[in-house]
This record gives sequence, C-alpha cells and structure tokens, in this order.
Amino acid sequence: MKRLVPLLSAAVIAPLFSSSAFATTGYFMHAYSVKSQGNAGTSIANFQDSLTIASNPAGLSWVGSRLDAGVTLFAPDREAEIVGNTGIGFGSANGQYDGNSRKYFLIPEFGYSHPINDQLAAGIAVYGNGGMNTNYKNNPYAAFGNTGSAGINLNQLFVSPAISWEYAENQSLALAANILYQRFQAKGFDGFVFGSVSNDSTKLSNGSHDDSTGVGARIGWSAKVNDQLTLGATYASKIDASRFKKYAGLFAEQGDFDVPENYGVGLNYQVTPALSVAADYQRINYSDVKSVGNDFNAALVMSGNPELKFGGQNGPGFGWDDINVYKVSATYQASPKLTLRAGYSYNDQPVREDQTFLNILAPGVVQQHLSLGATWNIDQKQEVSVAYTHALEETVNGSNSIPGDFGGGEANLTMDQNILGVSYGVKF
Repeated sequence: MKRLVPLLSAAVIAPLFSSSAFATTGYFMHAYSVKSQGNAGTSIANFQDSLTIASNPAGLSWVGSRLDAGVTLFAPDREAEIVGNTGIGFGSANGQYDGNSRKYFLIPEFGYSHPINDQLAAGIAVYGNGGMNTNYKNNPYAAFGNTGSAGINLNQLFVSPAISWEYAENQSLALAANILYQRFQAKGFDGFVFGSVSNDSTKLSNGSHDDSTGVGARIGWSAKVNDQLTLGATYASKIDASRFKKYAGLFAEQGDFDVPENYGVGLNYQVTPALSVAADYQRINYSDVKSVGNDFNAALVMSGNPELKFGGQNGPGFGWDDINVYKVSATYQASPKLTLRAGYSYNDQPVREDQTFLNILAPGVVQQHLSLGATWNIDQKQEVSVAYTHALEETVNGSNSIPGDFGGGEANLTMDQNILGVSYGVKF
C-alpha cells in the first residue's frame, strides 16, 4: 500500500492538470465521488467512501480502511444567443453561438482512508473541485473588434489530507487541508473595445495557460444520534490563491481568483434496515471573490478610474450571486450485493439577468439535477459503483444585459449536462 497510494495519486493528478470541466452548482461540483453522484451529492451526513473528505472529513471516522478510485465523463451543452444588438462598427452581434468545441471531459477521483487507532482516522482525497470551460468557434464578441475563437478554461484541483477524531462515543471532529492547484486560459476578447477598458490589455486575453496555488482548510463534525439518525456539518474557508499574472488585465485585483467560502449541514435517516434517506443544505459565497462576484458595469469600467477597469482593485467580474444548494436522496439495499441510489438537487441561480453578457464565457446557469446510481459488491472487500446525473436544461434570458456602449440588446444563456461516473472501491 505504501507504493500503491502515491502511484494512484499521480495517476489521478496528471489527467486533472490537462483536462477541464464545467461544474454543476455554479463552478463547484454537485458531488465528489461516484457514489455521492448517485445520491445527487448528499454527503455531509451520508458517509459512503473515502471521498467523504471532500464534503465532510468527519466521515473518516465511519468509513473504515479503504481505497477508492473513479472517473466521471462530463458532457455539458453550452449555448448563447444575442438579440437586439446594433453593433459598434463591426456589424451586429446578433446570432446563435455554440460553445461546445470540446464536448466531453474526464474527471478522475481518488481517496484513501485508514483508522490509526480507536479514536483517530486519517486519509487523503484528490479530486476536481470544478471549473469553467467554453470554446466558441464563432466568436460572439467579434462585433466588438475581436477575432478568432473565444472562450475560457479554468481547472481546479484539490489535494486534501485529513484527520478525524472520535472525541466522544459516536461523535467526530475532523480537519482537512485544501491544497489548491488551478490553471486558467482565456482567448478571443482582446480587441480594441475590451482592450480600452483594461488596465493592461496585453494581459487580458490570448495568453497561454497560467497557474495559481493556495491553501485553505475544511472542518467537519458528525454525530450518530442513534441507530437511525446521523447528523453532519462542514465548513471550508475561503482560499486566498496566488494571482494569475498572465491575466492581470482581466481579473480584479491584478489577476486574483480565489476559491469562495462554503459550508453546509446534512442528515441521514435509516427508515428501514434496507432504506435510508438523506438531505443536505449547502451555501457557496461566490460574491466574496471579486473576480466572480463583482458586476460588469460598462459605465463604471469606461469611467477612466483604473480601480474599476478590468484588472483593477475593484474591477468587474461575472456578477455571480451567492447560492443555496438543497439536496435529497434515497439509498436502498436491494440485496446483499446490490445497492441502489437516487437523488435530486436544486440550487439558486448564480447568474443574474443583467449579467449575462460577460457570462457568455461562463454560462453556469443549471439549477436542477436528477441522479441514479448503484453499487455491486464483487465480494466482501471489492465493489464497483456507477452513477448517472442529468442537469435539466436551464435558460437565463438577459434583461438590460448588453450595455449601450456595446450596441445594446440582450445575451441569453442556455445549458444542460449529462454526467456518467464509474468507480472501484476496495476495503482492507
């Protein structure tokens, strides 16, 4: 095992550096393991494998010694429409735009947990937190002086070592380090109009991939109240990441792109020996990150104040709101070998109607997810799990979304997603 764990960690980390995804609750993933995917992400008190570290590390006290590895095929459908635009000298921007030059993404996952003694358990998880990806061959910003294809690519990877302490009978506290590695690239909007509103137009778009790192913490608590009811709570700090220096003219605070604070509570209730139900509530505070939460206001951006331009201390962002996420699920032990799962999740809309213009690059508008999953026990130690999630199509129609300085009109965003995961787990 001393050799197997680092080898599997490397096998998971390498693909995450080169792949990307568009996550499902804003730019966070709705679930961080294949089992959890089958339950629509209910995992704060529903502890099923070592990837519990990503949601509530206090679950380490209850999952035993095990190794989990999986991969998810992620297929988002991203579309934008511009209507009522008069253009600014390069013709109208009106039209339908397909952001799916790349249609499929692979997202690996890896986790390992091991009890140290009767009170302490340790583990590590490696997983993709989410990200953003669009690639429009037909550039929706061409009418504003931009050429070539347009899009962005953001990858976020967490490596999370954790330890959990059963401080009292059936109660645990845990701490995990959230070690962040992220990459970003943008292209297709360095024309004279956008360039004129940036503090450094040479670092606005069309650069190569840039890297950023940071460290945060996640704390977790769990309690098995009785044989039927389990409770959980989790909190992850904001991660103050290093700047994307190659995009210091795009993101607020000279290229700053932090990971927002998030927290949640959950419960799991064993209705019968074969059936359990779970529910989670999660809060993601996107507005605390200026590059994500600040509004795009053309009048302010073009005011001449360098602090309000792209890349400025209080420069524009995507205008995302904080969101609440609600999840419910059921797990049924159909036989000693077969476990079945289903779930539903709903999140608030992060993208406001007046902020759709810039969010053509990041149309993270889906709100509802339907999930199914199953686990087959090969023997007493080995298992295989599968899960399928469909994020229902959602459209946000713009309202006063394209500024008059850009020819007015509206930008409308549409997205749906299909997610298929498979994983292997082994108990020791």
